[in-house]
Amino acid sequence: MADARLEQLSSGRLGPLLLRFSWPALLSMTLNALYTVVDRVFIGKFGSIDSPWICQDLLAGMALVFPLLMTVAAFGVMIGVGSSSLLSIKLGEKKTGDAERILGQCVALKLALFCFAPPLFFWIRDILAATGGARVSPLAIDAGACYMRTVVFSLLFSHLAFGLSACMRAEGAPRESMTCMAVGFGVNFALDPLFIWAFQRIEALRGFFGPENAGLAGAAWATNVAMAASCAVALRYYVSGRSSVKLRAANIRIRPALAARALSIGFSPFLQQAVGSLAMISVNASLGAWAGGEAETTRQTAVAGIFTTVTMVTLMPVLGLQQGLSPIIGYGWGARRFDRVLGALKLGLWTTAAMCVLVCLFTMAAARPLAWCFAESGSAGLIGEAARVLRIANCFIWCIFLNVCATTYFQSVGRPLYATGLSFLRQGVCLIPCTWLLPYAFPAHPVAAIWAAHPCGDVLAFAATLPFLLREISFLKRVSSRRPGRTGPACATSQNLRNPERNEIK
Repeated sequence: MADARLEQLSSGRLGPLLLRFSWPALLSMTLNALYTVVDRVFIGKFGSIDSPWICQDLLAGMALVFPLLMTVAAFGVMIGVGSSSLLSIKLGEKKTGDAERILGQCVALKLALFCFAPPLFFWIRDILAATGGARVSPLAIDAGACYMRTVVFSLLFSHLAFGLSACMRAEGAPRESMTCMAVGFGVNFALDPLFIWAFQRIEALRGFFGPENAGLAGAAWATNVAMAASCAVALRYYVSGRSSVKLRAANIRIRPALAARALSIGFSPFLQQAVGSLAMISVNASLGAWAGGEAETTRQTAVAGIFTTVTMVTLMPVLGLQQGLSPIIGYGWGARRFDRVLGALKLGLWTTAAMCVLVCLFTMAAARPLAWCFAESGSAGLIGEAARVLRIANCFIWCIFLNVCATTYFQSVGRPLYATGLSFLRQGVCLIPCTWLLPYAFPAHPVAAIWAAHPCGDVLAFAATLPFLLREISFLKRVSSRRPGRTGPACATSQNLRNPERNEIK
């Protein structure tokens, strides 16, 4: 069965192959995003039985915590995506031993990542105040600190689950990867309302976490159990003998040269997510500077959390498509089948563009119902403001398809320099400066200007990415049009004389 999966990567029809790899990855990524959504929906609706009006403060606290969780997750993405991309290339080169060492090292790096947990536990209040929470209500800071301290030690399970899940997709097992994520989401969805209800009514837990934060702590503990369940499913797959690449205890160690290669490939999505976290922090801090008093700043921070969550979930199918596209491009590049690489890239561009257009139209049409999901019915002001922000900030989100697909391509073929630059482009070069500068350009409506920075960043990133992708498509057309005997390593090496970055992957 393992050989059949690799044969499909080598010669299967691109359309059905992309569908076969993408829909499990799409569902897996969406379920991954829904971990946070489920928590926020239940907290926004039922977060406090004693004081329903404080749900806005609870949402603001979670909005402050989310960039920090995303920052830690970015390191996990660097390890997981870098390892899975390199694993896919090694399988294409028929180097199974190297692939097994990459898998073992992925686990070792994930374990080492857990060293980030203690600072987030002991100094979380100071970190929240420094990253945009200086002007929100004290209750929002308390809620954020409570949530982070509860979930921080489950990060070990979540990072192992997500890393092994990425390796499953790379070896041609997208359904098993999807199952890993589906189990975690199912457990979280089932336990969230139960734990919120129980934590709010058990006096010992109410006293320990505080009556305002008891429901929030219940949601956090539901996430902890779900992460552990997802991790158990991923480990079971690799020790059951069903995988193409075996997880051996002797391989669970860090090899500096191999780690550097994997991390350099994964640095692009790491930077993309890390800069995304910095963009969220910039929005929170800018809202604190321009929104006004404590109450309005807290409301706008809660709106920022709703906007981030909705955008993340609606874009997860797009990112899931990229996860399905990556092993096809990586395997074709490793096998020197440049015609398949070109075909997969073109197909990826068309499908990604269509999905981004649908995301844009859906967000515009359903902005108010989407906002209502995160707030109680009596919070009309919060719902209306969140709907307005969704329409302003996502009106040009369809433009991101080019940058997303180009980043996936360069990452998949093991060219981290281009992938890193394109990852940094949209949010680091375009969005963050606009977030800080536009309020000065439009001082009469500074908050609206902060949200208008998002469509500005999307359009600028589209224009800047286009030349890089057109040049790469031209290169692939040239090498694909040569005689079949010239499409192997010799052809790639001839291009290396002109561009050292296209060196054959060692």
